[in-house]
Amino acid sequence: MLDKLEEIYNHFIGVEEKLSDPETLADMKIFSKLNKEYKGLQEIVEPFLAYKNVLENISSAKEMQADSDPEMQAMASEELAALEPQKIDLEEQLKVLLIPKDPEDKLDIVMEIRSGTGGDEASIFVGDLYRMYVKYFDTMGWKHEVVSLNEGSSGGYSKVVLEVLGNEVYGKLKFESGAHRVQRVPKTESQGRVHTSAATVAIMPKYEIEDIEIKKDDLRTDTFRASGAGGQHVNKTESGVRFTHLPTGLTGESTDSRSQHKNREIAMQRLYKRIQDAQKEAIYNDQKTKRKSMVGSGDRSDKIRTYNFPQNRCTDHRINLTLYSLGKVMDGEITEIVEKLQMEENAQKMTEQTQV
Repeated sequence: MLDKLEEIYNHFIGVEEKLSDPETLADMKIFSKLNKEYKGLQEIVEPFLAYKNVLENISSAKEMQADSDPEMQAMASEELAALEPQKIDLEEQLKVLLIPKDPEDKLDIVMEIRSGTGGDEASIFVGDLYRMYVKYFDTMGWKHEVVSLNEGSSGGYSKVVLEVLGNEVYGKLKFESGAHRVQRVPKTESQGRVHTSAATVAIMPKYEIEDIEIKKDDLRTDTFRASGAGGQHVNKTESGVRFTHLPTGLTGESTDSRSQHKNREIAMQRLYKRIQDAQKEAIYNDQKTKRKSMVGSGDRSDKIRTYNFPQNRCTDHRINLTLYSLGKVMDGEITEIVEKLQMEENAQKMTEQTQV
């Protein structure tokens, strides 16, 4: 483990040097990528340096124990008693941090929140989820940009699409994909009955277009006028974009933005995600004996979480986590849920490592 950690530390020093290079500072795209990598490595390097310090102190304390002075021996024993638990805690922390990460975890995302069953109440719930996530983004220091907002007929939104940029965004939000269910008494309900509505969340990693390996000859591009809500501009301009991957027949399209350039980007992201999902499904079908992840497949049909307002309860069904602090959750305090989902994924990865 120490050899691996030393290797990571040396790489960290190399990235740190590159960040201060004038050529790097002159190219914001390269600087942004390196800065994300630096922050990711820092999460391992800081506890590693603390661990090395503890090991050095333990070594010094053991040398003191060999001293003939009883007072020195007593001091050394007292110090070792304090250091040994620190060593064990840091070792466990480093074992988790050394679990191989999904390379996609570091990516930014495109998030889509869409109303499901429940009519107007579902649209209102979309608005609630949107505000919840934005407050969470703020606590994480992430930036977000709204691509489109389709307002509901009685408040809220029928669909929200936004880009989220920051450190490890996909790694923290990928488990939000799925169906979110709300149980509460709508304002229009005169009998005080609890209604159940739903919204779906889709989290799509945002790849760099130049990193997406799809042959141009395998693509057909269509532009078209968007239909539905959006005003005269959308209907008069061919801003909608659809890409078709000819070898597979898979498509990716977008009418979310008034900008054709932005729609081209989102459509390509969707196409690449669908191609990648098809490839992952093929691999999964060949390995059906492998235990399915408890945190879900990420499919939007999965019911992942319930927000019950009368009981002040938020339940994540994948990990049997229930919090009786729904008000705080809706105010963006979802860190505990995110961390427990990540812990579940890490526990599964550790189990798989020991079985290999």
